Amino acid sequence: MSTEQLQTRIGYVSETGRRKANDDFAAALTGNAHFRAVNDILAVIADGVGGGMGGREAAETTTRGFIDAYYSLPGTLGVDRAAARALSAMNRWVYAQGRQDTRLQSMATTFTAVVLRGRQAHIVHVGDTRVYRLREHRQQRLTEDHTHHHPDLQHVLLRAVGLEASVRADYAVHGLRLHDRFLLCSDGLYGVLNDSRIQGILDERESPQETAERLVATALQAGSQDNVTALVLDVVGLPAADQAHLESVAAALPIQDLPGIGDNIDGFHLREMISDGRYSRLFRAEDTREQREVILKFPHPRVTADAHYRRAFVREAWVGAQVRSPYVGETIELTAGRQTRLYSVMPYYPGHTLETRLLRQPPVSLDEGTAIGITLAKAVYALNRLRIIHRDIKPDNVMLEATPSRYAAGSNVSGWTLKLLDLGVARLPGIQNGTDEDIPGTPSYMAPELFDGQAGDERSDVYALGVTLYRMYSGGHYPYGEVEPFSRPRFNKRSALTRHRPDLPAWLDAVLARATAVDSNERYADAMELAFELENGLMRGAKAQPDKRSWYERNPLRFWQVVSLLLALALVVTLALG
Repeated sequence: MSTEQLQTRIGYVSETGRRKANDDFAAALTGNAHFRAVNDILAVIADGVGGGMGGREAAETTTRGFIDAYYSLPGTLGVDRAAARALSAMNRWVYAQGRQDTRLQSMATTFTAVVLRGRQAHIVHVGDTRVYRLREHRQQRLTEDHTHHHPDLQHVLLRAVGLEASVRADYAVHGLRLHDRFLLCSDGLYGVLNDSRIQGILDERESPQETAERLVATALQAGSQDNVTALVLDVVGLPAADQAHLESVAAALPIQDLPGIGDNIDGFHLREMISDGRYSRLFRAEDTREQREVILKFPHPRVTADAHYRRAFVREAWVGAQVRSPYVGETIELTAGRQTRLYSVMPYYPGHTLETRLLRQPPVSLDEGTAIGITLAKAVYALNRLRIIHRDIKPDNVMLEATPSRYAAGSNVSGWTLKLLDLGVARLPGIQNGTDEDIPGTPSYMAPELFDGQAGDERSDVYALGVTLYRMYSGGHYPYGEVEPFSRPRFNKRSALTRHRPDLPAWLDAVLARATAVDSNERYADAMELAFELENGLMRGAKAQPDKRSWYERNPLRFWQVVSLLLALALVVTLALG
């Protein structure tokens, strides 16, 4: 599957400012599996307190010691326990030194760390250094200051490393997303820059180093009287979600009675029921924690004992986490511990399905349909190139989302983008997807080889894509007729697209004929080849070629009406002459 690793870009600046010495200290380190027990990415900031050399000594020693201790511990220990052990060890050292060495009397330090492992960010925090996260133009502070609540005593720390014999740190876990931006900073920065001003600078999306420099310079210009430190970390690559982990999580979650409109589930307020099917119920919901609209999919209690259906839920979440395409619907991964029952979460895409569009008037034009076809082919190829076979491509699983973007370059169709949805029956490499008698997908879109018990490959998806485009252009017709569930189709003579849409060019019918060929070896090798054919046909500006079929083949009803009329006239003439 995807080989992409967790990747970050980091920028860091620390200035003494108007102070005599700089008691701030920050560091960032990416793990290396060749010589460290874990391969996590670690960013730390500390702000030392205490007289003389104590502040700087506490901040730097705690930061360096924590990093060394954390990376020496085995990954199987878990981030929370490893961080707690490392920080406790440093707290004991700082506490002891502050009481034994008169030069370091009463030294202590704040401490805030961001540990990135897999697709999660772990926050370890004590004191009043801070972590902010910028995601999709929304900023959130992920830490709480451990200071006195009285306005005149807000500079007094209630918790810090070395302040007491044992340290009590906050620990939290947050899901990671691509392009998340984290800021670790000292009070010399946020003390003079409010959250809105900090967000404005972070949201400019300059490089992490340029952003850190600008934040510190702006704080100094604003009159900061303290040391000023900023560490900016951008997430630029995420690893694929681990399926074994998802399966274990899903197995532990119960399937409960179906909820209703108005219910609140794990911070999701269910506002509208979208569908209520045999196996699942879908709701449009508000995520009150992240302030976003989402879709929640709940399995029906009747499938409690169906391990295959549980695997389908896991499969959909795993594939949604692996594929990074603007044309494939994603699955939202919730933070650890939030989910209390089995369901899946997807973004809410405002718009309508391709099935809804193809049944409307006017019919889908050549330009509109080709733009949709090219984009849908790109979505299918994004899956296939990762060796993921969708196996249920159909207009009901294609969402046309209202956005100011376009389908494809050169298209005159604006105002929509496309999402391919429903990965529940996708075939994944090396994974058993049900027994041999299980035939996934919707019969009318299934390639002939699937009815013979084959698992399906890229050309099976090309077939379903071809049927989908045929129905889109024809207004709902099928190239081989509709296939009833549990029936065995014969795949007799294909009905030409121009029979339903004589205004469309013959080259388009030829493209769809090859895509829906009964013999898989005669189809396009993959969806991208089909996309190229559509794009080339449109660019050539090919006009509809003369239809060489007989009049009877083009319109048998009209043919027999005219023949009947001529026979009737002949009969009248014969009777008149007789």
